[in-house]
Amino acid sequence: MDFLLYIVALLFTGVLVGFTSGLLGVGGGFIMVPVQFFLLTSLGIDPTTAIRVAFGTSLAVILPTAISGTIGHKRRGAVLTEPTVFMGISGIIAAFIGGTLASNIPGEYLKIIFGVLVLVAATWMLVAKYPEHGSEPKKGILKYLIIGFIAGILSGLLGIGGGVILVPILSILMGFSMHRAVGTSTAVLIFTSLGGIIAYTLNGVNISGLPPYSIGYVNLIQLITLSIITVPMAQLGVNASHKIPERELRYLYIAVMFYIGLKMMGIFSWVGIPL
Repeated sequence: MDFLLYIVALLFTGVLVGFTSGLLGVGGGFIMVPVQFFLLTSLGIDPTTAIRVAFGTSLAVILPTAISGTIGHKRRGAVLTEPTVFMGISGIIAAFIGGTLASNIPGEYLKIIFGVLVLVAATWMLVAKYPEHGSEPKKGILKYLIIGFIAGILSGLLGIGGGVILVPILSILMGFSMHRAVGTSTAVLIFTSLGGIIAYTLNGVNISGLPPYSIGYVNLIQLITLSIITVPMAQLGVNASHKIPERELRYLYIAVMFYIGLKMMGIFSWVGIPL
């Protein structure tokens, strides 16, 4: 593949990832991973190695992107500190565990399971009864530790931030407004992505067949190229998120979740739709 085309593809992906991350509180791994996998395999990288590099690098990009988004949401009072800390503590540990598991087992079955889980969560958000407007989020250290652990495991296993699961749980079960759920989810992504980065870096040491300029399963060329555009685009996503009414933001999130679920399960490829 031509190097210029390679870089352009990454930059275009970064635009989508950064904006989506700031807008919806998701890491954007569901966009990055397929693109990175395609680019790496087109360069002759073994598919098993390529998917692990895509997962690890995706999490490395999510970290600065989530930091950028969190700053924007925090300025608008949409990040709740205490829940973020508790979810982050368990999330960083769980993401390390998930990343270690993913470095040693095939990812295809995991993607199908995750796709089904996301579709169930999207349907849940569509039919659920939400807390009344203005209600305060629920408290409970153990609850937030468990939620963070779930998000962390998924983050490490699939190279995503975990926000696609966090936002429904926070908005439906824990009484968060949609904007607070998105903002707090973005902050938790900092922790879950960090745990996954550590796992993919350590487990990729001394592995043969890695693309050039890689530290473990994290490729520096893809990391830098994606991050230089995702970080500023996350701020634009944050601005857009807080201009959209809560109800419309929820429906937008549900639509994206249905897309993610079908994409992860490979349904679009199976029926021949290039999405």
